[in-house]
Amino acid sequence: MTQTGGGGPIRLADGREVTLRPVSEGDDELLLAIYASTREEELAQVAWGEGQKEAFLRMQFEAQSREYRARFPDAEYDVILLEGRAVGRWWVGRAEDEIRLLDIALLPDAQNRGVGGALLKLLIEEARAAGVPLRHMVFVMNEGARRFYERLGFRVFEEVGAYLHMEWRPEGAAAEGQAK
Repeated sequence: MTQTGGGGPIRLADGREVTLRPVSEGDDELLLAIYASTREEELAQVAWGEGQKEAFLRMQFEAQSREYRARFPDAEYDVILLEGRAVGRWWVGRAEDEIRLLDIALLPDAQNRGVGGALLKLLIEEARAAGVPLRHMVFVMNEGARRFYERLGFRVFEEVGAYLHMEWRPEGAAAEGQAK
């Protein structure tokens, strides 16, 4: 497992095990499938043929991946495993003054099972120990995600375009009021 979680598996309340492993060259199709699952509801409204949707998703996924790697070259890019089965992706960037959850995405059958919450709680503990804010962006229209992060103590500090910039701050950390 990478930095998050201190090197060992995470045990969920039901006893299942969550681990992370670094993304490898052979993960492209898996990561595309995870990305595509996050866009299913949105693309269900579009009257494109399957080939058009696949081409669009591939183009968007590749653009997103290039952007993250260009802006956060030292970030951790991991596959989330539940009982050894790939169920999501977890991308985390770290700097001296913040931890940034770049992306977390879970396949639909792994959602609402405690996986994301368990990983986020570990990242919150890392931010608390380091005395830095933990930041993440949420799509404005994604009320469920916003409520999830708010339950974990995140607060919106800025709205930029279609995204809410949210952060969790350890007690005593000075508020900066701006995203980095």
